Formats: sequence, C-alpha cells, structure tokens
Amino acid sequence: MLGAIATGETTIEGLLLGEDPRSTASCFRALGAEISELNSELVRVRGVGIGQLSEPADVLNAGNSGTTIRLMLGLLAGQKGRFFSVTGDASLRSRPMSRVVKPLREMGAQIWGRQNDSLAPLAISGQQLRPIHYRSPIASAQVKSCILLAGLLAEGQTTVTEPALSRDHSERMLKAFGAEISTDPETNSVTVTGQAQLTGQPVVVPGDISSAAFWLVAASIVPDSELLIENVGVNPTRTGILEAMAIMGANITQVNPRVVAGEPVADLLVKYRPLEACQIGGDMIPRLIDEIPILAVAAAFAKGTTVIRDAAELRVKESDRLAVMAVQLSRLGARVTELPDGMEITGGAPLTGTEVDSLDDHRVAMSLAIAGLMATGTTTINRAEAAAISYPNFTPTLQQVCG
Repeated sequence: MLGAIATGETTIEGLLLGEDPRSTASCFRALGAEISELNSELVRVRGVGIGQLSEPADVLNAGNSGTTIRLMLGLLAGQKGRFFSVTGDASLRSRPMSRVVKPLREMGAQIWGRQNDSLAPLAISGQQLRPIHYRSPIASAQVKSCILLAGLLAEGQTTVTEPALSRDHSERMLKAFGAEISTDPETNSVTVTGQAQLTGQPVVVPGDISSAAFWLVAASIVPDSELLIENVGVNPTRTGILEAMAIMGANITQVNPRVVAGEPVADLLVKYRPLEACQIGGDMIPRLIDEIPILAVAAAFAKGTTVIRDAAELRVKESDRLAVMAVQLSRLGARVTELPDGMEITGGAPLTGTEVDSLDDHRVAMSLAIAGLMATGTTTINRAEAAAISYPNFTPTLQQVCG
C-alpha cells in the first residue's frame, strides 16, 4: 500500500504469498499502481504519489482481508473527486466496518454501506479530509493505521490515541517512507503530519510471528521436540505470544537478535517442556490477538486451568473464534468453556482424533492441525484449505517438521 502511494520504486523481499497480499495487490493495480508479479524473492511497486490513486472501472475486492479493506478505506476517503466501491468475500462482508467509517466521517469522508454503513460493500466519494484527534475505544492496529493513512491526505496533524498499545508496523513503515510521525508512549498516541510525500523504499519482510506461533506451540507440546524458527519478527507490539508462552513455562530462546529494515528480528529456538496453565488478559491481548486460537491449543496440554479474558474482539474476526475454538477443541476431547470475552481451558484431557471444521478461518484450521498432532487416531479438518489465506505453505511445512 505504501509503495503504491509513494513516488518512485519500492522493492519488497520476502513477501508472504498468501491470499491477503494478492487481494491487496489486485486492488492497488486497479487504483493505478504498477505492481510486478508477486513472488517471495523480489516484488517491484511503482507508486502514483499521495492523493493520486485512479478511479477504478470496477468494484475493488479485498477478498478475505480485513486489513486490506480497512486500511484502503483510509486512503480512498481522501482521493478528492473520485468514487470507489469496495467489497470482499462472504466472511469479510459480515465484519464490522463502522469502527473505521465513524472516525473517517469525522474527518469529512463520505462513505455508504449496508446496515447503516457498517458492512461492505461500501461506496466512497473522495473528499478533502480534515485532521482530527481520534480517541479509539479499542486497541486496533487496523483502526489506527486507517486513520493515519487518511491523515496523510489531510492538512495538519492527525492523532490516534488508544486504550492500549497495538502493533506499530504502520508507524515504523510510514516513517521509513518519509512521513512525519511522532509517538507518545505514555498516552499510547501517534501523530502524522499530512501532505507529506512518501518515497519508495527497499523493504525486507521478516517472518511473521503469527505464523511462527503454530510451530512454537507444536514443539512445546510434542515430547522430545526441538525446532529453530529462523528470521522471525519480534516487534515488541507483537510478542504477546512469547510472553504468554514464557508464563506457561515454555522453553523458547531468542537467538541472533538483530534489526532488519527497522524491525527487530531473531531466530527462535524452542524445545519441548511441560506447560503450566496461565491467566491472559488486559494489555497483553492486543499483542497476541491473532495467536489466541493456537494459545488455546497450548492450554489444552498445560497443567491446570488457563483463563483467557478481554478478547471479545475475536468474535468479529474471520469467524467467531471464541465460539469456534471452544466447539472444535471440545470435539477433540479438550475441556473448554466459552466465556463472553474469552475461554477457560482445563488442560490434560486426552484428545481423540475426529472430524472438525475450520469454518473457513485460516487460524482455526492451522490451530486444529497442531492439536491433531497430539490426538489419538486421525483428525480430519474440513475446509483446511483456508490456511492458504495467510500461510500457503503451512501443510508442506507441517509435513516437513513431522518428518
């Protein structure tokens, strides 16, 4: 996205070839950016500059990607004099968009959609935006990033304040591309100054800790396991899974820590060790929100009862992840109680292979596969192909590590 609105060329090494990046590239090609064929070696993006996205001839389709549609709305809202319509797959069309539509309207955006403008498909009439100070009721990197991107097109300073710090990849990347960004850690605030020009940059993408989390848990629950997971991003706004696993007593060591393209990176060495139950909630949740499904699997093998709270946000992901994980893990024999904002998992119950369903949720599919490693008999995961949304090589990697 940033390469598409920058001037000059951006090169990307290490791009994940999941469905979400493909959806993003398709949308921004339709908006006028030149984007080469996607591959993990090198992708070239030639941008059009701030405020210069083209009006597309057709509806933009974000596929299954909430990040794509919400961040893109921030950019489209400020493309003065142009009209856009955006949609996604059935799952995305059921996910709440009012969390970004509301602040964008405060900036002067004109956006319409289903159910009082809260659901896609959405129509956007580009306007001259004004800066705001938005106090977000939730800690959400998607909301924050959407407003910051819109703030690039407003005259003056746009600030987002959150109740807790969410992941900060956008702020780091915006600064690298030349935006004027300032942060206030004491108030969990970030400010962008509008009308800056971004300049294309070389970008090296570290491995995603959300993907690494499946192997961290796998090696922690399968006796005698040892895995080295190389080149993992360990940005402190994303390492809640490492904090939670440490509380559970997992044997995980960061090896060869370094900084790559402004992001902290390390290799993660994980060895099997029996886990203990833990309590997870509060400010830690934004740092591991995507990892809670696989954390629930770890809890099913931990001694004692793990309680996860303050995670109601999981109900509006690709599926209601709290309900789905509670039901599907219970089918395998785990002792799981669904809570209004989390789960209670009592570990130690033996799992028995059976038929389970991802409900087309990529993180659920992969979490159930890891649980199946320790189930007696055969576990069949319906709609397991959903894993390709974020991790197309998950199944071959699983076969590799199981040797």
